[in-house]
Amino acid sequence: MLAGAGLRRYVLPDGENNHMRIIVYGVGAIGGAIAARLALTGTEVAGIARGRMLEAIRQNGGLTLVTAEGTDKVDVPCVGDPSDLNVRADDVVIMAMKSQDMRDALRHLRAAGYDRQPVVCAQNGVDNEREALRLFPNVYGMTVMVPAQYTEPGVVVANGVPKFGLFDLGCYPTGTDAATEEIAVALNAAGFHCMPDPDVMRSKYAKLLQNIGNIIGASLGAAARRGPWYDAARKEADAAYAAAGIVPANRDPDSPRRSQMKPVDLPGNPRIGSSTQQSLMRGSGSVETDFLNGEIALLGRLYGVPTPVNAAFCRVAERMVREGIATGAFPEEDLAAMVAAEKPAAG
Repeated sequence: MLAGAGLRRYVLPDGENNHMRIIVYGVGAIGGAIAARLALTGTEVAGIARGRMLEAIRQNGGLTLVTAEGTDKVDVPCVGDPSDLNVRADDVVIMAMKSQDMRDALRHLRAAGYDRQPVVCAQNGVDNEREALRLFPNVYGMTVMVPAQYTEPGVVVANGVPKFGLFDLGCYPTGTDAATEEIAVALNAAGFHCMPDPDVMRSKYAKLLQNIGNIIGASLGAAARRGPWYDAARKEADAAYAAAGIVPANRDPDSPRRSQMKPVDLPGNPRIGSSTQQSLMRGSGSVETDFLNGEIALLGRLYGVPTPVNAAFCRVAERMVREGIATGAFPEEDLAAMVAAEKPAAG
């Protein structure tokens, strides 16, 4: 784990007519739910979207948000690139794109003129914060537990009740500051439960242990996500963490906090699985497995821990994207052969 300087004292600018504006960079399932709820509860928001999502929002006059409370058409001004925004000192940028798209997004953000504004990494995995800190001095980690989906352009479904989602938020690598508190206030007012966490990366490492199941369920079917293949992948992850000295936070699914957000099916909008499964179903052309199971494989290679199951699932994800294999339809015998091929030769 990275050692940090502890409590930071970054304060959002305060001046005449200044107030926090949140830029949601990546208006998909998570980004769309955040942007829409913030806009509905009075926070100034702008979105950065792309492709069919951006086109649909513009054509439909807003982003459609479906929740247990009903359906709202939300006016979320969206652009296609950060350079299309009027950059402000009081902006906060929430990075909500998938990890594989992060590096290009950061470069576009810097080219647009962003510098010292808070950059919040609201993605799965643990690599985004380090990437952001190369280019920006004020980086924050956010653990995201939001059951949301985006399968139809312009429409986001958020299935959480009574809260729409749970967030842990803190400075990277450690600490909290005034900006942490202000962002948390806005998210709490928007119907989420956001807790400032001075050691947020421990929380993100805990979430990673859940996310290594994403490709397992997406490739072999929902039941496999908590079956023997997940157990094997998790055993590798635990060993890699131990070798690297990583102690994840305790994120027991049955903890009292989890009772504040339970996923439910909504009429006409049944839950369809993880973000990885959604990406495959949309034919997005990439998935984030290299930053989930691939993180475990990376740790294993760094610290001499065999991780053949996690390494093989990275190759499974690449093959599913390349060959257009339907979710739940990956041949298990092929997986077994790929795992065997990843194991070091005896002798």
